[in-house]
Amino acid sequence: MTDLVATRRALHAVAEHVLAAARHRWDGHIGLRATPGGFGTPAVVVDGVARQVRVEGTDLVVEADGRVERAPLTTLAAAGDLVGMAPGAPAGVYEIATPCRPDAALAIDPAAADVLAGWFALVDEALRVIAADLAPAEPVQLWPEHLDVAVVVDEVNLGGSPGDGDHPEPYLYVGPWAGAEGPFWNEPWGRSWPAVEVPDVATAVALLRQGLAAAP
Repeated sequence: MTDLVATRRALHAVAEHVLAAARHRWDGHIGLRATPGGFGTPAVVVDGVARQVRVEGTDLVVEADGRVERAPLTTLAAAGDLVGMAPGAPAGVYEIATPCRPDAALAIDPAAADVLAGWFALVDEALRVIAADLAPAEPVQLWPEHLDVAVVVDEVNLGGSPGDGDHPEPYLYVGPWAGAEGPFWNEPWGRSWPAVEVPDVATAVALLRQGLAAAP
């Protein structure tokens, strides 16, 4: 449990201060994506060159014009050097959730990173199944401020979190904008299911659809 929480916090800082910062510099957006082995920016064309930065396990991978550089995630400063920028979340875009400590060691446990990567992949696939049926206005994204994979359908937030201050382990969630009252809802903001109750994509899809049906 300790390794999972520490790893989640370290990866959250990487998401905010390196990956989202890089994408914001490239195209003014912050949304990330679940990618094989972790998460990263979408491919963004900058000055005619396709670029992507992503986390794979405990490594940072930078791809530009087909060339790939890879290095272990050790500090935010080292990650920023690989990307070619100083670390630091984009100012004034959203309320930044993690501190930027460039030289502090990133406590990333390989096994915990694999657990989180697997969770992101499962939730991403489930949300894409939902999105294919309901055509939300925006794509499925991994948002750096919460490190959750999410999409909005008919003013209902659907997603999967790697954990937070109230939930030490990953969880699936449904959060209606109009509020959540009644026995179905187990959170002030909606409904959550711990990852242990979501063993596969089919279960995740069924639970999310259940939440959509219950939403006001």
